[in-house]
Amino acid sequence: MRINLFGIPIDNYSMSQAVERVSSAIQSRDQLHVGVVNAAKVVNMHRNPELAQDVLSSDMVLADGASVVWASKLLGSPLTERVAGIDLMLEILEKGNLLGWRVYFLGATEEISEKVERFVKENYPHVVIAGRRNGYFTAEEEESIADSIGESKADVLFVAITSPKKEKFMADWAKIMNVPVVHGVGGSFDVVAGKVKRAPVLWQKLGLEWMYRLLQEPGRLWRRYLVTNSLFCWYLLIAIVKRLLPTSSAQSKES
Repeated sequence: MRINLFGIPIDNYSMSQAVERVSSAIQSRDQLHVGVVNAAKVVNMHRNPELAQDVLSSDMVLADGASVVWASKLLGSPLTERVAGIDLMLEILEKGNLLGWRVYFLGATEEISEKVERFVKENYPHVVIAGRRNGYFTAEEEESIADSIGESKADVLFVAITSPKKEKFMADWAKIMNVPVVHGVGGSFDVVAGKVKRAPVLWQKLGLEWMYRLLQEPGRLWRRYLVTNSLFCWYLLIAIVKRLLPTSSAQSKES
């Protein structure tokens, strides 16, 4: 079941349901492009039509941010739970460790990529690393990278490249890569590699992961969060007013 939030169709899945859909796609060799949205992504999709098109072309769109889940409740179409991109990645690795899935890692710096490989080998020894490649490449190199991923016969491709380049790469080369499951994981590689510390669980439950990140990198992130969080609140206010207007109009007519 999907709900519509800010014009974005979001799958109302629990984590276990999302993982089950991933597993089914791998078994049937169907392509499943996973997209995630948080407050910043919602704002950027409204500002960047190309990013919006790429996200909306995803086969499964999940609520990555707690703010998106809260908004769904305020707007009367509550999502089951938050399915964060990094948590879904770890759950896929967990199941892949049981079933011997082949996984390809694309993105981040070479140093981070190497650390991600070590992390997987230490924690999920039965996951087959089909390949890895850092995220620094030119547009001219994209086709050869996509060919290499296709030749790896990966079951899952994790892409850790910044938006909208990430979404564009995934959309442009899906057929050539021919990977059943493609999941854009944002900064997840930095977290598992230990470069960025993830917020404690309580902060996550309170929807304050963004603030935890901001405290770690204030100089780089303060402007981004100020703008995107403010715009997201504005979009939510407009949506709430629009939802209330029909009720108000009906009451006026009755009186």
